[in-house]
Amino acid sequence: MNHSGTPVRERHYWFRAKRYGWGWGPPASWQGWVVTVVWFGTVIIGAVRLLPTRPISFALFTLFMGGVLTMVCLVTAEPPRRRDGE
Repeated sequence: MNHSGTPVRERHYWFRAKRYGWGWGPPASWQGWVVTVVWFGTVIIGAVRLLPTRPISFALFTLFMGGVLTMVCLVTAEPPRRRDGE
């Protein structure tokens, strides 16, 4: 409960912070799994379509997709911080 007496709802994270190091581990919810599968599928499709003829475009696409996944994690995941295995 918070100071006004109303119950505090626990935050439901799609991704948990890693136990060791910095960043996020595997998905912790079905939403996280959907994001992960869709993300990998999109990168694989990009590899099939771009990599054979436009490797620089694929590299830029991969950087963009990494940014997209990072933004999703920043919004839906446990806050990142350095951990030493608590």
